[in-house]
Amino acid sequence: MLDFIVCVGGIYVFFLSWSTLQERVTSAEYGEDRQRFRFTIVLNTMQAIVASVVGYLYVRVVQRKPMVRMTSHRWKRFFQVAFLSSTGSPFGYMALRYINYPTMTLAKTCKMVPVMAMNKLLYNRHYPTYKYAVVAMVTAGVSAFMLFKSNTKGGTSKLEAVENSFHGLFLVLINLAIDGAVNSTQDQVFAEDPEISGQHMMCMMNACSTILMGVWLLNPFNPELSSALAFLHTHPRAMVDIGMFAFCGAMGQCFVFYTLAKFGSLTLTTVTVTRKFLTILISVFYNGHKLNGHQWSSTGLVFAGITLDMYKKQMSKKAVHTEKSVIETPLAADDNTVGETAAPRLSIADRTEKHSVQQKCHPSHGSASSKESSSRASRTDSSMGVENDVRRRRLVDVVAS
Repeated sequence: MLDFIVCVGGIYVFFLSWSTLQERVTSAEYGEDRQRFRFTIVLNTMQAIVASVVGYLYVRVVQRKPMVRMTSHRWKRFFQVAFLSSTGSPFGYMALRYINYPTMTLAKTCKMVPVMAMNKLLYNRHYPTYKYAVVAMVTAGVSAFMLFKSNTKGGTSKLEAVENSFHGLFLVLINLAIDGAVNSTQDQVFAEDPEISGQHMMCMMNACSTILMGVWLLNPFNPELSSALAFLHTHPRAMVDIGMFAFCGAMGQCFVFYTLAKFGSLTLTTVTVTRKFLTILISVFYNGHKLNGHQWSSTGLVFAGITLDMYKKQMSKKAVHTEKSVIETPLAADDNTVGETAAPRLSIADRTEKHSVQQKCHPSHGSASSKESSSRASRTDSSMGVENDVRRRRLVDVVAS
Protein backbone atom coordinates (compact mmCIF):
# COMPACT_ATOMS: atom_id res chain seq x y z
CA MET A 1 0.00 0.00 0.00
CA LEU A 2 2.85 2.36 0.81
CA ASP A 3 4.42 1.71 -2.60
CA PHE A 4 1.12 2.54 -4.31
CA ILE A 5 0.76 5.82 -2.39
CA VAL A 6 4.34 6.78 -3.25
CA CYS A 7 3.89 5.97 -6.95
CA VAL A 8 0.59 7.83 -7.35
CA GLY A 9 1.86 10.70 -5.23
CA GLY A 10 5.01 10.95 -7.33
CA ILE A 11 3.08 11.06 -10.60
CA TYR A 12 0.64 13.64 -9.27
CA VAL A 13 3.25 15.86 -7.64
CA PHE A 14 5.76 15.90 -10.48
CA PHE A 15 3.41 15.96 -13.48
CA LEU A 16 0.97 18.45 -11.96
CA SER A 17 3.94 20.66 -11.08
CA TRP A 18 5.31 20.11 -14.59
CA SER A 19 2.05 21.19 -16.24
CA THR A 20 1.74 24.24 -13.99
CA LEU A 21 5.33 25.28 -14.72
CA GLN A 22 4.87 24.66 -18.45
CA GLU A 23 1.96 27.09 -18.52
CA ARG A 24 3.88 29.62 -16.44
CA VAL A 25 7.02 29.50 -18.59
CA THR A 26 5.14 29.84 -21.88
CA SER A 27 2.52 32.40 -20.88
CA ALA A 28 3.81 34.32 -17.84
CA GLU A 29 5.08 37.87 -18.19
CA TYR A 30 8.46 38.38 -16.50
CA GLY A 31 9.91 41.60 -15.11
CA GLU A 32 8.69 45.14 -15.17
CA ASP A 33 8.77 45.15 -18.96
CA ARG A 34 6.33 42.17 -18.92
CA GLN A 35 8.18 40.06 -21.48
CA ARG A 36 7.33 36.44 -22.29
CA PHE A 37 9.80 33.60 -22.85
CA ARG A 38 9.23 32.64 -26.50
CA PHE A 39 12.37 30.58 -27.17
CA THR A 40 10.86 27.12 -27.55
CA ILE A 41 13.97 25.40 -28.95
CA VAL A 42 16.03 26.53 -25.96
CA LEU A 43 13.27 25.30 -23.64
CA ASN A 44 13.19 21.90 -25.37
CA THR A 45 16.98 21.65 -25.25
CA MET A 46 17.11 22.23 -21.50
CA GLN A 47 14.35 19.70 -20.93
CA ALA A 48 16.15 17.13 -23.11
CA ILE A 49 19.43 17.58 -21.21
CA VAL A 50 17.79 17.00 -17.82
CA ALA A 51 15.70 14.05 -19.07
CA SER A 52 18.76 12.38 -20.58
CA VAL A 53 20.76 12.69 -17.35
CA VAL A 54 17.88 11.47 -15.17
CA GLY A 55 17.21 8.56 -17.56
CA TYR A 56 20.87 7.52 -17.38
CA LEU A 57 20.91 7.68 -13.57
CA TYR A 58 17.67 5.67 -13.42
CA VAL A 59 19.20 2.86 -15.51
CA ARG A 60 22.58 2.81 -13.76
CA VAL A 61 21.63 3.59 -10.15
CA VAL A 62 18.00 2.46 -9.65
CA GLN A 63 17.88 -0.51 -12.03
CA ARG A 64 21.63 -1.23 -11.81
CA LYS A 65 21.74 -2.22 -15.47
CA PRO A 66 24.31 -1.34 -18.15
CA MET A 67 23.48 0.98 -21.01
CA VAL A 68 22.94 -0.64 -24.39
CA ARG A 69 25.96 -0.97 -26.67
CA MET A 70 25.57 1.64 -29.38
CA THR A 71 25.89 0.57 -33.01
CA SER A 72 25.54 2.66 -36.15
CA HIS A 73 22.02 1.31 -36.70
CA ARG A 74 20.97 2.18 -33.14
CA TRP A 75 22.38 5.68 -33.46
CA LYS A 76 20.43 6.11 -36.68
CA ARG A 77 17.16 4.99 -35.08
CA PHE A 78 17.62 7.15 -31.96
CA PHE A 79 18.38 10.21 -34.08
CA GLN A 80 15.31 9.48 -36.18
CA VAL A 81 13.07 9.45 -33.10
CA ALA A 82 14.84 12.51 -31.68
CA PHE A 83 14.33 14.50 -34.89
CA LEU A 84 10.59 13.82 -34.91
CA SER A 85 10.27 14.61 -31.21
CA SER A 86 12.22 17.86 -31.53
CA THR A 87 10.09 18.91 -34.51
CA GLY A 88 6.73 18.31 -32.83
CA SER A 89 7.23 20.01 -29.47
CA PRO A 90 7.41 23.64 -30.72
CA PHE A 91 3.91 23.34 -32.22
CA GLY A 92 2.51 22.58 -28.77
CA TYR A 93 4.20 25.63 -27.28
CA MET A 94 3.06 27.86 -30.16
CA ALA A 95 -0.53 26.69 -29.62
CA LEU A 96 -0.49 28.27 -26.15
CA ARG A 97 -0.31 31.69 -27.82
CA TYR A 98 -3.86 31.18 -29.11
CA ILE A 99 -5.53 28.87 -26.57
CA ASN A 100 -5.24 28.53 -22.82
CA TYR A 101 -3.71 25.56 -21.06
CA PRO A 102 -6.98 23.79 -20.11
CA THR A 103 -8.03 23.85 -23.78
CA MET A 104 -4.71 22.39 -24.91
CA THR A 105 -4.82 19.67 -22.25
CA LEU A 106 -8.34 18.74 -23.28
CA ALA A 107 -7.43 18.82 -26.98
CA LYS A 108 -4.53 16.43 -26.37
CA THR A 109 -7.00 13.80 -25.23
CA CYS A 110 -8.02 13.66 -28.93
CA LYS A 111 -4.81 11.85 -29.79
CA MET A 112 -6.80 8.74 -30.69
CA VAL A 113 -8.69 10.63 -33.43
CA PRO A 114 -5.81 11.24 -35.91
CA VAL A 115 -4.34 7.81 -35.08
CA MET A 116 -7.60 6.01 -35.92
CA ALA A 117 -8.20 8.17 -38.99
CA MET A 118 -4.75 7.48 -40.46
CA ASN A 119 -4.96 3.75 -39.74
CA LYS A 120 -8.39 3.61 -41.40
CA LEU A 121 -7.36 5.59 -44.48
CA LEU A 122 -3.87 4.19 -45.03
CA TYR A 123 -4.17 0.61 -43.78
CA ASN A 124 -7.95 0.00 -43.88
CA ARG A 125 -7.91 -1.22 -40.29
CA HIS A 126 -11.21 -1.91 -38.57
CA TYR A 127 -12.20 -0.91 -35.05
CA PRO A 128 -15.01 -2.05 -32.74
CA THR A 129 -18.15 0.07 -32.61
CA TYR A 130 -17.42 1.50 -29.16
CA LYS A 131 -14.19 3.05 -30.51
CA TYR A 132 -16.17 5.23 -32.91
CA ALA A 133 -18.49 6.20 -30.04
CA VAL A 134 -15.48 7.22 -27.94
CA VAL A 135 -14.03 9.29 -30.79
CA ALA A 136 -17.40 10.98 -31.35
CA MET A 137 -17.73 11.85 -27.64
CA VAL A 138 -14.18 13.22 -27.37
CA THR A 139 -14.40 15.21 -30.61
CA ALA A 140 -17.81 16.66 -29.74
CA GLY A 141 -16.61 17.56 -26.25
CA VAL A 142 -13.49 19.39 -27.42
CA SER A 143 -15.36 21.19 -30.20
CA ALA A 144 -18.11 22.31 -27.83
CA PHE A 145 -15.50 23.41 -25.28
CA MET A 146 -14.03 25.85 -27.79
CA LEU A 147 -17.31 27.02 -29.29
CA PHE A 148 -18.69 27.89 -25.86
CA LYS A 149 -15.52 29.73 -24.89
CA SER A 150 -16.16 32.89 -22.90
CA ASN A 151 -15.43 36.25 -24.48
CA THR A 152 -11.81 37.27 -23.99
CA LYS A 153 -10.70 40.40 -22.22
CA GLY A 154 -10.08 43.68 -23.91
CA GLY A 155 -13.18 43.73 -26.07
CA THR A 156 -12.12 40.87 -28.33
CA SER A 157 -15.10 39.66 -30.31
CA LYS A 158 -16.50 36.17 -29.85
CA LEU A 159 -15.85 35.39 -33.54
CA GLU A 160 -12.18 36.32 -33.21
CA ALA A 161 -11.89 34.25 -30.04
CA VAL A 162 -13.29 31.21 -31.84
CA GLU A 163 -10.92 31.77 -34.79
CA ASN A 164 -7.98 31.94 -32.41
CA SER A 165 -9.20 28.75 -30.70
CA PHE A 166 -9.30 26.82 -33.97
CA HIS A 167 -5.90 28.21 -34.97
CA GLY A 168 -4.51 26.94 -31.67
CA LEU A 169 -6.29 23.61 -32.12
CA PHE A 170 -4.74 23.25 -35.58
CA LEU A 171 -1.28 23.66 -34.05
CA VAL A 172 -2.14 21.07 -31.38
CA LEU A 173 -3.28 18.62 -34.07
CA ILE A 174 0.07 19.03 -35.87
CA ASN A 175 1.78 18.34 -32.56
CA LEU A 176 -0.36 15.22 -32.05
CA ALA A 177 0.29 13.98 -35.60
CA ILE A 178 4.05 14.24 -35.12
CA ASP A 179 3.74 12.60 -31.70
CA GLY A 180 1.92 9.74 -33.41
CA ALA A 181 4.86 9.37 -35.80
CA VAL A 182 7.23 9.39 -32.82
CA ASN A 183 5.24 6.65 -31.08
CA SER A 184 5.10 4.52 -34.24
CA THR A 185 8.85 4.84 -34.74
CA GLN A 186 9.51 3.97 -31.10
CA ASP A 187 7.31 0.88 -31.43
CA GLN A 188 9.31 -0.17 -34.47
CA VAL A 189 12.59 0.31 -32.60
CA PHE A 190 11.36 -1.72 -29.62
CA ALA A 191 10.02 -4.48 -31.88
CA GLU A 192 13.23 -4.89 -33.88
CA ASP A 193 15.61 -4.48 -30.91
CA PRO A 194 14.28 -6.07 -27.67
CA GLU A 195 17.44 -5.09 -25.75
CA ILE A 196 16.31 -1.46 -25.75
CA SER A 197 14.08 -0.62 -22.77
CA GLY A 198 11.92 2.42 -22.15
CA GLN A 199 14.58 3.93 -19.90
CA HIS A 200 17.22 3.43 -22.59
CA MET A 201 14.93 5.21 -25.04
CA MET A 202 14.35 8.04 -22.57
CA CYS A 203 18.09 8.56 -22.10
CA MET A 204 19.34 8.15 -25.68
CA MET A 205 16.44 9.88 -27.44
CA ASN A 206 16.89 12.98 -25.30
CA ALA A 207 20.67 12.87 -25.73
CA CYS A 208 20.25 12.82 -29.51
CA SER A 209 17.64 15.59 -29.27
CA THR A 210 20.15 17.68 -27.33
CA ILE A 211 22.74 17.21 -30.09
CA LEU A 212 20.29 18.10 -32.88
CA MET A 213 18.88 21.17 -31.18
CA GLY A 214 22.36 22.20 -30.03
CA VAL A 215 23.56 22.22 -33.65
CA TRP A 216 20.53 24.32 -34.62
CA LEU A 217 21.07 26.81 -31.79
CA LEU A 218 24.81 27.16 -32.48
CA ASN A 219 24.09 28.08 -36.08
CA PRO A 220 25.60 31.60 -36.47
CA PHE A 221 22.58 32.71 -38.49
CA ASN A 222 20.18 31.75 -35.69
CA PRO A 223 19.88 34.43 -32.96
CA GLU A 224 17.63 32.36 -30.66
CA LEU A 225 20.35 31.19 -28.25
CA SER A 226 21.88 34.63 -27.72
CA SER A 227 18.43 36.19 -27.35
CA ALA A 228 17.39 33.53 -24.83
CA LEU A 229 20.57 34.00 -22.79
CA ALA A 230 20.00 37.76 -22.75
CA PHE A 231 16.40 37.21 -21.62
CA LEU A 232 17.45 34.83 -18.82
CA HIS A 233 20.15 37.27 -17.69
CA THR A 234 17.57 40.04 -17.47
CA HIS A 235 14.87 37.82 -15.94
CA PRO A 236 16.58 35.24 -13.68
CA ARG A 237 13.20 34.10 -12.33
CA ALA A 238 12.51 32.45 -15.71
CA MET A 239 15.66 30.34 -15.31
CA VAL A 240 14.33 28.92 -12.03
CA ASP A 241 10.96 28.09 -13.62
CA ILE A 242 12.60 26.41 -16.63
CA GLY A 243 14.93 24.35 -14.44
CA MET A 244 12.05 23.15 -12.24
CA PHE A 245 9.94 22.43 -15.32
CA ALA A 246 12.63 20.19 -16.84
CA PHE A 247 13.34 18.41 -13.55
CA CYS A 248 9.67 17.67 -12.78
CA GLY A 249 9.07 16.26 -16.27
CA ALA A 250 12.05 13.91 -16.03
CA MET A 251 11.19 12.71 -12.51
CA GLY A 252 7.56 12.15 -13.49
CA GLN A 253 8.71 9.80 -16.25
CA CYS A 254 10.65 7.72 -13.71
CA PHE A 255 7.57 7.31 -11.50
CA VAL A 256 5.54 6.31 -14.57
CA PHE A 257 7.94 3.48 -15.39
CA TYR A 258 8.02 2.29 -11.79
CA THR A 259 4.21 2.36 -11.44
CA LEU A 260 3.78 0.43 -14.69
CA ALA A 261 6.20 -2.28 -13.59
CA LYS A 262 4.79 -2.50 -10.06
CA PHE A 263 1.01 -2.21 -10.50
CA GLY A 264 0.23 -2.74 -14.20
CA SER A 265 -1.34 -0.83 -17.06
CA LEU A 266 -4.88 -0.41 -15.70
CA THR A 267 -3.69 1.40 -12.58
CA LEU A 268 -1.40 3.62 -14.65
CA THR A 269 -4.18 4.49 -17.12
CA THR A 270 -6.55 5.40 -14.28
CA VAL A 271 -3.92 7.63 -12.70
CA THR A 272 -3.30 9.24 -16.10
CA VAL A 273 -6.94 10.19 -16.68
CA THR A 274 -7.40 11.64 -13.19
CA ARG A 275 -4.10 13.49 -13.51
CA LYS A 276 -5.21 15.21 -16.71
CA PHE A 277 -8.51 16.22 -15.15
CA LEU A 278 -6.69 17.60 -12.10
CA THR A 279 -4.38 19.48 -14.47
CA ILE A 280 -7.38 21.30 -15.92
CA LEU A 281 -8.78 22.05 -12.46
CA ILE A 282 -5.46 23.41 -11.20
CA SER A 283 -5.02 25.56 -14.29
CA VAL A 284 -8.54 26.94 -13.90
CA PHE A 285 -8.27 27.82 -10.22
CA TYR A 286 -4.55 28.57 -9.89
CA ASN A 287 -4.16 30.70 -13.01
CA GLY A 288 -7.61 32.26 -12.98
CA HIS A 289 -9.06 30.76 -16.18
CA LYS A 290 -12.84 30.90 -16.25
CA LEU A 291 -15.02 28.10 -17.59
CA ASN A 292 -18.75 28.45 -18.08
CA GLY A 293 -21.31 25.72 -17.50
CA HIS A 294 -21.23 24.56 -21.12
CA GLN A 295 -17.47 24.12 -20.99
CA TRP A 296 -17.68 22.05 -17.80
CA SER A 297 -20.28 19.84 -19.49
CA SER A 298 -17.99 19.47 -22.51
CA THR A 299 -15.10 18.50 -20.25
CA GLY A 300 -17.29 15.87 -18.61
CA LEU A 301 -18.25 14.48 -22.03
CA VAL A 302 -14.57 14.10 -23.00
CA PHE A 303 -13.64 12.24 -19.84
CA ALA A 304 -16.78 10.12 -20.06
CA GLY A 305 -15.56 8.97 -23.49
CA ILE A 306 -12.09 8.19 -22.11
CA THR A 307 -13.62 6.26 -19.19
CA LEU A 308 -15.76 4.24 -21.63
CA ASP A 309 -12.63 3.39 -23.63
CA MET A 310 -10.81 2.24 -20.46
CA TYR A 311 -13.79 0.12 -19.35
CA LYS A 312 -14.20 -1.60 -22.72
CA LYS A 313 -10.50 -2.35 -22.98
CA GLN A 314 -10.51 -3.91 -19.52
CA MET A 315 -13.59 -6.03 -20.36
CA SER A 316 -11.89 -7.21 -23.56
CA LYS A 317 -8.80 -8.26 -21.61
CA LYS A 318 -10.92 -10.18 -19.11
CA ALA A 319 -12.85 -11.91 -21.92
CA VAL A 320 -9.61 -12.99 -23.63
CA HIS A 321 -8.19 -14.23 -20.32
CA THR A 322 -11.37 -16.21 -19.55
CA GLU A 323 -11.47 -17.74 -23.03
CA LYS A 324 -7.82 -18.72 -22.74
CA SER A 325 -8.46 -20.36 -19.36
CA VAL A 326 -11.42 -22.35 -20.74
CA ILE A 327 -9.36 -23.59 -23.69
CA GLU A 328 -6.38 -24.56 -21.55
CA THR A 329 -8.34 -26.21 -18.71
CA PRO A 330 -9.18 -29.54 -20.50
CA LEU A 331 -5.55 -29.86 -21.58
CA ALA A 332 -4.25 -29.29 -18.09
CA ALA A 333 -6.85 -31.51 -16.45
CA ASP A 334 -6.29 -34.78 -18.26
CA ASP A 335 -5.63 -36.53 -14.94
CA ASN A 336 -9.04 -35.45 -13.60
CA THR A 337 -11.08 -36.78 -16.52
CA VAL A 338 -14.30 -38.43 -15.37
CA GLY A 339 -16.32 -40.94 -17.45
CA GLU A 340 -16.37 -44.38 -18.89
CA THR A 341 -13.61 -43.63 -21.41
CA ALA A 342 -11.33 -42.00 -18.90
CA ALA A 343 -7.86 -43.46 -18.76
CA PRO A 344 -6.76 -44.92 -15.43
CA ARG A 345 -4.74 -42.62 -13.20
CA LEU A 346 -0.99 -43.10 -13.13
CA SER A 347 1.13 -42.32 -10.14
CA ILE A 348 4.12 -40.04 -10.44
CA ALA A 349 6.47 -43.02 -10.34
CA ASP A 350 4.47 -44.82 -13.04
CA ARG A 351 4.50 -41.75 -15.24
CA THR A 352 8.26 -41.39 -14.81
CA GLU A 353 8.82 -45.04 -15.68
CA LYS A 354 6.53 -44.77 -18.73
CA HIS A 355 8.36 -41.68 -19.95
CA SER A 356 11.76 -43.36 -19.57
CA VAL A 357 10.58 -46.41 -21.53
CA GLN A 358 9.34 -44.15 -24.34
CA GLN A 359 12.67 -42.37 -24.40
CA LYS A 360 14.55 -45.67 -24.68
CA CYS A 361 12.33 -46.89 -27.51
CA HIS A 362 12.49 -43.64 -29.49
CA PRO A 363 15.51 -41.66 -28.26
CA SER A 364 16.01 -39.54 -31.38
CA HIS A 365 12.33 -38.74 -31.77
CA GLY A 366 11.99 -37.72 -28.16
CA SER A 367 15.08 -35.50 -28.31
CA ALA A 368 14.00 -33.82 -31.52
CA SER A 369 10.47 -33.31 -30.24
CA SER A 370 11.78 -31.87 -27.00
CA LYS A 371 14.11 -29.49 -28.81
CA GLU A 372 11.37 -28.41 -31.19
CA SER A 373 8.93 -27.77 -28.32
CA SER A 374 11.57 -25.84 -26.39
CA SER A 375 12.41 -23.74 -29.44
CA ARG A 376 8.75 -23.04 -30.16
CA ALA A 377 8.11 -22.03 -26.55
CA SER A 378 11.17 -19.77 -26.56
CA ARG A 379 10.02 -18.01 -29.73
CA THR A 380 6.51 -17.57 -28.30
CA ASP A 381 7.80 -16.15 -25.00
CA SER A 382 10.13 -13.79 -26.86
CA SER A 383 7.39 -12.47 -29.15
CA MET A 384 4.98 -12.04 -26.23
CA GLY A 385 7.66 -10.19 -24.27
CA VAL A 386 8.31 -7.74 -27.10
CA GLU A 387 4.57 -7.20 -27.57
CA ASN A 388 4.06 -6.48 -23.86
CA ASP A 389 7.04 -4.06 -23.84
CA VAL A 390 5.55 -2.15 -26.79
CA ARG A 391 2.19 -1.84 -25.00
CA ARG A 392 3.89 -0.58 -21.84
CA ARG A 393 5.86 2.06 -23.71
CA ARG A 394 2.73 3.25 -25.52
CA LEU A 395 1.15 3.83 -22.10
CA VAL A 396 4.18 5.79 -20.95
CA ASP A 397 3.86 8.05 -24.03
CA VAL A 398 0.22 8.59 -23.30
CA VAL A 399 0.95 9.57 -19.71
CA ALA A 400 3.61 12.05 -20.72
CA SER A 401 1.54 13.74 -23.40
